[in-house]
Amino acid sequence: MNNKPLKSYGKRTDKAMKTVVKLERTNLKLNHLTVNYLSKHDLTFNQFKVLEVLYHKGNLNIGSITKLTMGTPGNTTVVIKNLLRDNWITSIKDPNDNRASILSITEKGTQIIEQVFPNHAKNLKIALEVLSDEELNTLYDLLDKIYKAN
Repeated sequence: MNNKPLKSYGKRTDKAMKTVVKLERTNLKLNHLTVNYLSKHDLTFNQFKVLEVLYHKGNLNIGSITKLTMGTPGNTTVVIKNLLRDNWITSIKDPNDNRASILSITEKGTQIIEQVFPNHAKNLKIALEVLSDEELNTLYDLLDKIYKAN
């Protein structure tokens, strides 16, 4: 076992690094909770994110979906290809751009989102019940402030 003392980069820097690590670990736990729940419905997290964004935002092109799901273009393309294959979404040519397509959620896709999303939302609510309403609002505001600053 290594007993070498940890190098300090300054009190505030050390706290910032520890905070980011804690954020990452918390995010991983919440993602794991979501992935486990979705797997019971034969959905991957990425499939769910695409279906959810089409359900809540309406018809979109691949670029918009990639941005809203925070995916990579390559991965989003594969997920969309699989969703099209399984009839969860449909694709039509964009009338304003022959190179692009507009994607829509199908009735089958709508049914699964309407089945899965309410419990997904409930699971996240339960995961954050450790926080009071005031703490939840403060956490949201603080994360929003960091997000907007970077």
